[in-house]
Order: sequence, then structure tokens, then C-alpha cells
Amino acid sequence: MSKVITRCSWADRTPLEIIYHDNEWGVPQRDDCALFEFLILEGAQAGLSWSTILAKREGYRAAFDGFDVQKVARYTDAKLEKLRENPAIVRNKLKILSARTNAKAFIKVQQEFGSFSAYYWAFVNNKPIINHFKSMKDVPPKTELSDRISKDLLNRGFKFVGSTIIYAYMQATGMVNDHLTTCDCYGRLGGKRK
Repeated sequence: MSKVITRCSWADRTPLEIIYHDNEWGVPQRDDCALFEFLILEGAQAGLSWSTILAKREGYRAAFDGFDVQKVARYTDAKLEKLRENPAIVRNKLKILSARTNAKAFIKVQQEFGSFSAYYWAFVNNKPIINHFKSMKDVPPKTELSDRISKDLLNRGFKFVGSTIIYAYMQATGMVNDHLTTCDCYGRLGGKRK
């Protein structure tokens, strides 16, 4: 008899969301390539649903050379313009242009801090924040910390990194564990039920 898995309420709509929720969302991510991927995907999500972006994730990986930050930083204007014809990604001109801008800024951060991960995780002293939310309505769209990270990224030249986008990024990359306390993933990722 298989155990019934309890998930956050947003994660039961599609098979892609279930897989993402169970295996990635809220898992501390310290790999720079993955951190760059989520930065591009979260920026692409602005104004859209995460399920839309998940459905296009493989298209993004193909279109953006597996999120190789060095390659994306060297994209020409012609290459970026060609991406606007690609139905496998969100074809918003500003979002596409921001990928190259963000790649260049990302590389500068790597050069300054040794890795983007070192820079990013220093905001929380390398330790994820574990929240204790019982309902999705309790989860904030942004926090003082996401405001601070957003401001710093904007000052470093990043685009599509507003505080709400950055809070979603923090959730995706496991800087915060926002799994509901009733979710099976909550305890697996360090949460302790009160």
C-alpha cells in the first residue's frame, strides 16, 4: 500500500509541478549554473504563471545553451533577436535581452566573490531560512531580505530582479523553505513542526 504524499496546494495541478515541487522547490541550490538558470526562469515568469515557465523549461535550456553563463554573455544582438522567433520560450524582447545583461552581471559577481553562490548565500550566512506557514495565504510575496537582495542586484546591473521575483527565486533555490508545515517536503528540508 503506497503512502499518500501531502504537498503544498499549488503543486498538485500538473505532473511537471509535482516533480518540480517534490525534487527542486526549496532545496538549497549552490551550483552557479543552476542559480543562473533559475535567475533567467524567474525573470521570464514575471506576469506569467510558474506552470507556463515549467512547460517551457526544456525550450529555455535548448535556446540558452544549457544556461552556460559564458555563452549567454557573448550573445550577439542578432542571436537575441532570433530568440524572439522561438516559440519554445517567452518571446518578450526585454526578458530576452535581460538574459545577456544578467549573464554579464553574473560573471562580474563570480569574479568578485569567487562564485555567484558565495555572494548569494552570504545574505543568510549560508543557512536557509525555514518558515512555518500553514497556508499559502500566509506566504508573503516579498520580504525585507528580498528587498535587500533585489536592490543589491539592481545596483550591480541585473534586470528583472524586483523584490517579488527575487523572493520567488529565494524559494526556488532553497534560500527559504516555504513548504507548508503540512507538506511532506517541509521536514525533509529541515522544517520542524511546532
